[in-house]
Amino acid sequence: MNAPAGEALGARLERYLATLWNAEVRVRDLARIPGGASRETYRFDAEVDGKPRGMILRRDPTGSLIDTNRHIEFLAYKSFHGIVPVPEPLVLDTEGGALERPFFIMSRIDGGQVPSVMNLDPYGQNARAIGEELFGILGRIARCDPATLPLRDCLQPPAPQLCWRAALDEWQAVIERDERHPQPIVRAAIRRLRRNPPPPPAKISVVHGDYRSGNFMHDGRGKILGVLDWEMVHLGDAVEDLAWCFDLLWNHFDDSRVASTISEKDAIAIWERASGLTVDPAALKWWKLFSTVKGCAIWTTSAREFREGGHDLVLGFAGTYSARRHERIMADLLERLVEEGWS
Repeated sequence: MNAPAGEALGARLERYLATLWNAEVRVRDLARIPGGASRETYRFDAEVDGKPRGMILRRDPTGSLIDTNRHIEFLAYKSFHGIVPVPEPLVLDTEGGALERPFFIMSRIDGGQVPSVMNLDPYGQNARAIGEELFGILGRIARCDPATLPLRDCLQPPAPQLCWRAALDEWQAVIERDERHPQPIVRAAIRRLRRNPPPPPAKISVVHGDYRSGNFMHDGRGKILGVLDWEMVHLGDAVEDLAWCFDLLWNHFDDSRVASTISEKDAIAIWERASGLTVDPAALKWWKLFSTVKGCAIWTTSAREFREGGHDLVLGFAGTYSARRHERIMADLLERLVEEGWS
């Protein structure tokens, strides 16, 4: 169903849902949610035959920090709904004619908070409770067998010994495609990652890909209501998610706690109990350095998009502040690894 040119997004959405559900639908209070690396996100209320339902629309943008597949993201929500707290996926449209670009719709979780990564104390007295939930949920994701989930229909598992190479190849290719100036620190990190591959994981797991502070909703009293932003989901080494969540970029300027919640030691213990897996220190060390390369790849794309006419200030902020801070984190980590004998 193609939308008439110039028709307002709310009217197009209303017409699409009415046809899809064969019901009377009224869309109310449609508003865009700021931010987001790979989708335009809108909240709205849909009255379906007079009954209100809170919903979220995720639509492909004209430009993006990250090239991702909305079908895979939709299946991620479908896979984990009922296993960990995620919104219920409702509608997927890969053609995009109805709303000009591909999109999907999911249920909305109300009454929650999503803190900014610039907030110095995002969880206050609830930090420990949030941390226990955060790493317990991540462990449950890692415990799941991908072959039993809807994601199996679109994700191929890598060989365990090749997880690191597939991940590094992907993000190095992004840097080479999008960089507009030399990045010697990033190149040094890539060289050392290739010379010092990590031990393979004991099993292939679902990797959320962007599991961190700022990508979940909590109730302000220590309970996580929903894990969000699954657009980078893939199969690989579950320690990749753990290392990304530990990255200093997401620690709210508190180096003593990961994601501004609990100590790294406590986080690992909770994750190991929930996942049934053991964290190899050598693997964690490798994936931590990889996380800084992955981050810089994302910020490199962000800077390119902003220079080429992107009007979203998130792109400009990520391509400048986030890039410089992550490069500093990378340099410090490289120095420590060289002192420990990495060539």
